[in-house]
Amino acid sequence: MDGFLFQASVYLAAAVIAVPIAARLGLGSVLGYLLAGIVIGPVFHLVSATDDLRHFAEFGVVMMLFIIGLELEPRALWDMRHRLVGLGGSQIVLTMLAVMAGAMLLGLGWAPALACGMVFALSSTAIVLQTLSEKGLMQSTGGRSAFSVLLTQDIAVIPMLIVLPLLAVQSTAELAADGSIRRTAQEEDVHHGLSLVEGLPGWGVALVTLAAVALIIVAGIYGARPLFRHINSARLPEMFTAVALLIVVGIAFLMEMVGLSPALGTFLAGVVLANSEFRHQLESDIEPFKGLLLGLFFITVGAGIDISAFMREPMTILGLALGLILLKGAILYGLSRMFKLRTRGRWLFTLSLAQAGEFGFVLISFALQLNIFTQALGQRLLLVVALSMLITPLLFILFDYVSNRIVESREAQPEEQIEPEGSIIIAGIGRFGQIVNRLVQSSGYKTVVIDHDMKTIELMRRFGFRGFFGDPTRPELLHAAGIKDAKVLVAGLDDPKATTKLVRFARRMREDLFIVARAHDRTHVYELYQAGADKIVREMFDSSLRAGRYVLEEIGMSDYEAAIAQETFYHHDRETVRELAQLWDPNVPSAENEAYVKRARELEKELETALYTALSEKRNDAA
Repeated sequence: MDGFLFQASVYLAAAVIAVPIAARLGLGSVLGYLLAGIVIGPVFHLVSATDDLRHFAEFGVVMMLFIIGLELEPRALWDMRHRLVGLGGSQIVLTMLAVMAGAMLLGLGWAPALACGMVFALSSTAIVLQTLSEKGLMQSTGGRSAFSVLLTQDIAVIPMLIVLPLLAVQSTAELAADGSIRRTAQEEDVHHGLSLVEGLPGWGVALVTLAAVALIIVAGIYGARPLFRHINSARLPEMFTAVALLIVVGIAFLMEMVGLSPALGTFLAGVVLANSEFRHQLESDIEPFKGLLLGLFFITVGAGIDISAFMREPMTILGLALGLILLKGAILYGLSRMFKLRTRGRWLFTLSLAQAGEFGFVLISFALQLNIFTQALGQRLLLVVALSMLITPLLFILFDYVSNRIVESREAQPEEQIEPEGSIIIAGIGRFGQIVNRLVQSSGYKTVVIDHDMKTIELMRRFGFRGFFGDPTRPELLHAAGIKDAKVLVAGLDDPKATTKLVRFARRMREDLFIVARAHDRTHVYELYQAGADKIVREMFDSSLRAGRYVLEEIGMSDYEAAIAQETFYHHDRETVRELAQLWDPNVPSAENEAYVKRARELEKELETALYTALSEKRNDAA
């Protein structure tokens, strides 16, 4: 069964089944696609001719680089230049040199060793960013540093794709010695295809190449607006998708004609169009094609992996994968100390980036086409990259363990001696705590403000507000802040778990203390309710109510009626949360708690009745 429809059905079914399972297990979509490819390829042999399909699927990589370019506004890149060049650049260069040295010690020539360094210098953007977002770590110091390095790596792929053909010249002689040179079908296509540089002298090739790059830049700056205005005049949404595909396909074709990587041209076009008002339209049109083709690419990589090679030398492959993680981890940890990341951020930065990444598959495939790697070496590298990515979830589990064990590094910034000067303690001075503190102090009351972010404390002091540095969840710090004599504690920390921990400890210490707590969502409200908070404020609740009132006023309600609806909803929701908190069970998901779901649906109907009754009464009174 080698028919096209059968093959397409197998690929799509494998993706639909494997990717959601992998995502639910925390492995990420990339590993889901890889595992799907392994199952339908070397395990059950359901697909064949993956090399031909991979050439088509590699266009997903071209589209991904176009979208990466769209997201890299030149001004934002300039603002991040120190972290990108310093932290990201150092990581790439040091890892490349270290891996290259190790590969040469294992017997590789300098050209394939340098290519190995390029492959392993990259980390998994897809897995790391997804995991950081899921764990709420993106805005942490370690998360932001990891993002900067990943962004630098994505940009570095472009020069790597340019350098690899130069390495092919050196490695061709080495590979010819063992008879492993072969001309790929793709090379034959390029050789016989349309070329603008074939037969030209070196200076002519350089001029044509520069002209092609300049054409992309000029067309992006001056041609995009007229083109999109023309398309917009047709009033046909599918034309926007057509022009987006035309831009990507056309530029890729132009780059091939001048002998450059298609990914380079589309990335450059994306950067040029990043400041365009059509940026988001282009991104939304390309994204579905990019996702499907990129997923198809990873499936073909998985289907092409030689499982028998792993079974022949499992300890060697596992040893190489663990050795890579240890080597990258050591480099990352050293850089984190050099750039003065704190303990928790240092471990997050190190463990999140220690694996190889999905762009490694792209570089390995390209290097195989250029005969930089032998087939045996290429298969071994594919296995090492895939295995290191499979280990990544374990690295995040290790980070959680280490993070819970360590106390955030305070050696550089010792906690200050706190002088209790008010009966109100505000723990956490972020967006929430700042407003509370300004209102209370402006009303004539003194506060004791504590926060674990030294930069925030210093910023407060510049604006005339005094705060103290320290971890509010530490008992000794709360004692120093005067919690025994305080009347009110405001728990406004950014971390929901830390807020719950603080409330629970403060309630055990003082039964009579009035605690106002900031909740992340309704589930967090229930946790804080059980921990002993007196008043619980959901972050978005009041602002959402105000927005809903504006909507009601705009669609026809009077200001008075909208205010009544807002007030009725507010009081009913408070009663609803208080009642549902009695039914909530932290060990049972809310959707599976039948008593909770049943009462929630009843209360929602009661809300509709209460709103209708309140508005009817007010309208009758007005009449």
